[in-house]
Amino acid sequence: MTEYVEARPVNFSELSAVVGRAPAVAENVTYERLLDARSEPHNWLTYYGAYNGQRYSPLDQINTENVRRLAPAWVFQFGAAGLHAGPSTYAFEAAPIVVDGVMYVSGWDGWVWAIDARNGQNLWVYKHAIPFDTSLCCGNVNRGVAVAKGKVFVVTLNAHLIALDAVTGKCVWDSTYGDVRAGESATLAPLVVKNLVIVGSSGGEFGVRGHLDAFDVDSGEHVWRCYTVPKPGEPGSETWPADGEAWARGGGNCWVTGTFDPETNLLYWGTGNPGPDFDGEVRQGDNLYTDSVIAVDVDSGRIRWHYQCTPHDLWDYDSTMECVLFEQDGRKLLAHFDKNGYCFVLDRTNGDLVRVFPFGERITWGEITPDGAVTPKVYPDKEGEPVHFWPGPAGAKEWTHAAYSPKTELFYVPVQDVGAEVTRRRRQFKESIPYWGASVTVDAEDMRGFLKAFDVSGNEAWRWASRWPLSASVLATAGDLTFVGEPSGEFNAFHARTGEPLWRFQTGSGHHSSPTTYSVDGRQYVAVPVGWGAWVEGFAPGMLGGQHGDALFAFALPEG
Repeated sequence: MTEYVEARPVNFSELSAVVGRAPAVAENVTYERLLDARSEPHNWLTYYGAYNGQRYSPLDQINTENVRRLAPAWVFQFGAAGLHAGPSTYAFEAAPIVVDGVMYVSGWDGWVWAIDARNGQNLWVYKHAIPFDTSLCCGNVNRGVAVAKGKVFVVTLNAHLIALDAVTGKCVWDSTYGDVRAGESATLAPLVVKNLVIVGSSGGEFGVRGHLDAFDVDSGEHVWRCYTVPKPGEPGSETWPADGEAWARGGGNCWVTGTFDPETNLLYWGTGNPGPDFDGEVRQGDNLYTDSVIAVDVDSGRIRWHYQCTPHDLWDYDSTMECVLFEQDGRKLLAHFDKNGYCFVLDRTNGDLVRVFPFGERITWGEITPDGAVTPKVYPDKEGEPVHFWPGPAGAKEWTHAAYSPKTELFYVPVQDVGAEVTRRRRQFKESIPYWGASVTVDAEDMRGFLKAFDVSGNEAWRWASRWPLSASVLATAGDLTFVGEPSGEFNAFHARTGEPLWRFQTGSGHHSSPTTYSVDGRQYVAVPVGWGAWVEGFAPGMLGGQHGDALFAFALPEG
């Protein structure tokens, strides 16, 4: 590897502080390498580890026999500095990217770091200036970066897409793709496909119209936009009121990273809730393409097919969660574990429903039958009259991700079992003002969580129960291990086939991020950012007092 350069102290008076240099390992991260990312098990080249979204690593040095010896190899801490944009609650939610011994990771409030993946040394740091009055629904967060062609790509809270030089951390180009004055923001990890950087918008709680955008990797030029709510006259517009502008503030934001199949040339992306979240009277109809899985042609940005998981959503059941690509009996499928407590298995060539099954613990809002028919049962339909349902608005699974092991042929799903009381309250739309349409009180005591394993046919293989909702992503490895963190700070390893707990480490802060694994010089590491915050009152209000934290832990087996 190229020799590392000692980093200088950060000058916090410079809003785009850049220190030190990193090896030029990202220069040769091409589309061809990203297509075959899992052939490089020592690296974690893209958000889910590969385009298929499985969050699975072929590394097996750490396994069921030796995981009990796992210990911290290094810890990176940066800390909060100065004022925060938007709400002061922040969380460390990113999935670390690793390229040939260099880790690239984003944090809250516009921070991006390059780190020596062997020892945690900071190589360079970048800070994007974000307006302090940015409208944020759910905390000051960022879920990660993308790396390709010598650049590190990251979105910002004020809806910019930025390309940084992977060696120096200096800004190469900066493109705006959202109106921060209207309440648009950005929090997802970009996805690089071909010569495009693809990103989605956030801000559905402020009555904005969701969209996906593609930019040229080299120049930052805007290539296409795909709106997720059709305007009058477009396909799907008949599912919105014919009069008025409900569609123009209809939500449907794509605020979690999608997946990609090069054989179909389709992006698979989940869309968010309609606006307003709970007052369906002002938006009669199914409200396409909100709460849907959409398949988008990567070259043109056109929607080729869709599947709506919760028509006319009255529960805030975003469908932004991952679409995990897999094959069964020669058929190309995807699995989507939705907020509404059901898993949808779709044919990813055409969107046909193959099967649907419940994975949530308590589901009282409604029922979905095996043929996909949705029957609502409990919802806020009268002004000022409270109703209670499970799961609450954070869902049976929030944005954090399931994993799939092709070795065990099991899905591993973090489950939240939390209910809520919702009272519909009419709100007039005002730009950049929350547009919920209800008051919400999430249960603070009657809550719990599970890690559940399901086979590809929807049968539960095993479960592990936690006192707290599991609000962190799962990692699966060829060592027959699954890793997941808890709000109370524990980071856990389980036997992937049986669910037996094998190892636990208290990190000192709650987990609301995505662990990844990699190896350098033949030594395997498991990296996990920890730092509790963001919309805690929505998914685990009993943990509102939890320590925020900002640590990035890297675990490994003892040397020698």
